[in-house]
Amino acid sequence: MSDIKFTHLHVHSQYSLLDGKASVPELVDKAIADGMRGIALTDHGNMFGIKEFFNYVEKVNGGKEESEKFKPILGCEMYVAPESLLDRKGKDKKDRGYHLIVLAKNNRGYHNLVKLVSKAWTDGFYYHPRTDRKELAEHHEGLIVCSACLGGEVPQMIMQEKLKEAEERILWYKEIFGEDYYLELQRHQTFKENANYEVYPAQQKVNAVLMEMAKKHNIKVIATNDVHFAYENDAEAHDRLICVSTQVKFSDSKRMHYTKQEWLKTPEEMAEIFKDVPEALANTQEILDKVEFYSINHAPIMPFFEIPKEFGTEEEYRAYRRGVDKENRTTRGLRQALPHQVRGRLSRQAHLRRREETLRRSYSSRRL
Repeated sequence: MSDIKFTHLHVHSQYSLLDGKASVPELVDKAIADGMRGIALTDHGNMFGIKEFFNYVEKVNGGKEESEKFKPILGCEMYVAPESLLDRKGKDKKDRGYHLIVLAKNNRGYHNLVKLVSKAWTDGFYYHPRTDRKELAEHHEGLIVCSACLGGEVPQMIMQEKLKEAEERILWYKEIFGEDYYLELQRHQTFKENANYEVYPAQQKVNAVLMEMAKKHNIKVIATNDVHFAYENDAEAHDRLICVSTQVKFSDSKRMHYTKQEWLKTPEEMAEIFKDVPEALANTQEILDKVEFYSINHAPIMPFFEIPKEFGTEEEYRAYRRGVDKENRTTRGLRQALPHQVRGRLSRQAHLRRREETLRRSYSSRRL
C-alpha cells in the first residue's frame, strides 16, 4: 500500500462510450499496483460497467484478508437537468445538463443509484439520460455526491460569475446530503503538444471560489483527476478516440482536445499536484472509509404466473409437470431406440398432423 492516502473518485472506463479508453481490469490492476485501497467507477450517464467492475474486484480479492481487500466504489457521473428531467423546451443535443458525481456508499445507496440512472434513461432521456434535483432529493439515502468537473452546475455558475446562484446551489446540496456532499477540486495543468491549455486556468478560477465556499459553509473538499485512460502514454490513443467520437479529422485544428492529463495518476503524483491542499487528498480516503463492502449479486428474479384453477395447488401443479416431463423423457427414450428410418417417418407424420390441425383451426376461424 502507498504511504499517501488517496483514492480516485472520478473515473471513466470504456463504458463511457467513445470517451473513456481504459478497460475495467486495466484501471483496477493499476490502482492496486500503485498501492491504492480502492477506486470509484463513474461512467457518463450509465452503470454499464458496474457488474464487470464488481466481479473483477471480487475475483482479485479472492483469498485476501478483510483488511487487504480492494474496495470497489460503485458510482456514476450523472447529467442533471437545470429544472425538470421532463423539460425538453429549447434544448438541443449538445445540452447534456450539468455533471454530478454520485457514489453509492452501501446497498441502499446502490439501489437508489440504480433507480436514479434507470429513470434518467426511461423518463429523462433527451439526447442524454438526465435526472433532476427532485429525483436526487427523493433518492438521496445512502449516496455520496461530489460537485464534479467544470461541467458541474456549481463550477458552471462560477465561470459565469453567478456566485450567488452557485452558493445557493451548494447550500441546497448540503441540506439534502449533509456531510455526504463534497466540493471537487481538479488541476489539469498541461504542457503537452496538441492539448487543451484553457482548462487549467478555468479550474484555478473555480477552485478558488470552491475553497472559499467550503470554508464559509463547513463543506469538505476533495482532489480528483478526471480519469479517462489508465497510463500517461495512452493520451495519444485517447486523443484519436475523441476524433472518432466527435466525427472530425485528426488534422482539424479546431477539434476538441483534452488536457492529456486524464490518466490514473499515482497517489504520489496527486500529492505533488495538491501539496498545498493535503486535506483534499485525505478526504478522498474519508469517502473510501464511508463506503461499505456489499454485494450486488442476487438470485434470478423470476416472473410470477397464476396457476390455472384446474391444477389446484402449486404442489399439485408441480406434480403434474413432473409427470409430463417423465412421460416426455420416456417417449424420447423409446424414440431413440427405434431405427433411424422409423424415427424419420414418425417425425414427418407428426409434422403433417400439426399442419393439418393448424389448417383446420384456420378454416374454422374464417367460417366464424
